Amino acid sequence: MPHQEILPPVLHAEGLTKKYGRRTALDGADFSVPQGSVVGLVGPNGAGKSTLLHMACGLLEPTSGRLRVLGERPAANPAHLARVGFVAQNAPVYGTFSVAEHLRMGARMNPSWDARLAERRITRAGLDPAQKAGGLSGGQRAQLALTVAAAKRPDLLIFDEPAAALDPLAREGFLKSLTEFVAELGASAVLSSHLLGDVEQVCDHIILLGDSRVQLTGNVRELLAVHRRVPTRGGPPVGGEVIRANGEHAIVRIGAVPPQHAAPVTLEELVLAYMTRAAGEVQR
Repeated sequence: MPHQEILPPVLHAEGLTKKYGRRTALDGADFSVPQGSVVGLVGPNGAGKSTLLHMACGLLEPTSGRLRVLGERPAANPAHLARVGFVAQNAPVYGTFSVAEHLRMGARMNPSWDARLAERRITRAGLDPAQKAGGLSGGQRAQLALTVAAAKRPDLLIFDEPAAALDPLAREGFLKSLTEFVAELGASAVLSSHLLGDVEQVCDHIILLGDSRVQLTGNVRELLAVHRRVPTRGGPPVGGEVIRANGEHAIVRIGAVPPQHAAPVTLEELVLAYMTRAAGEVQR
């Protein structure tokens, strides 16, 4: 039987903490994400999402704890930097540069640049190579930023709220391109987003931050399988951990025997339940 290489996690954190003075942005985060995953990073404003992404890109150093990206310290060397593509918030591009100039700059800065992929994707997105980026629509700028990040052929693509400001049609096009790039490159991806519909559409793994801590993490399908919505009219649910009770129902992490009359939950219900619990703990 041939030997199969065991790939390191795409992201692995142990006690990961980041403080800004007296404020703690991320507190003791522990998680591990297998390669090949498309990860949804969700949570309220101030939960630590951007801080985590910036540490993963090597833009910030942790205060304590450990983070490994593709098995190495973030931005450990130029070769590791080339394995990670980053699209920051609002898909920043250079307004005075043309689309073609963005591609030429990408080719100069990245030894593994795939010119055919970049040109094919620019054509598919309907972008004029001579057009200045400052004159592009929000959706077009997002497509350009995504193309520049993906054409370096990274093993990991990181997106920090890339589609938040886009209209629904442009957002749909961006997410479609994202999933196509991931499939074509055989890459992993991390998508930070407030839009749970986007996360549900493209992500198979989730990291939920709340109160600067990891509240929930794991494979989406597996997490949905171990949570249920149960009625509470007959008293507190028996057979699992109550995450959130609201009116006549509760979201429960089930034990070995599911509670009676249990129904499946949606990803939105699951995320909101854990976010609500975290917010309640903060208030107390």
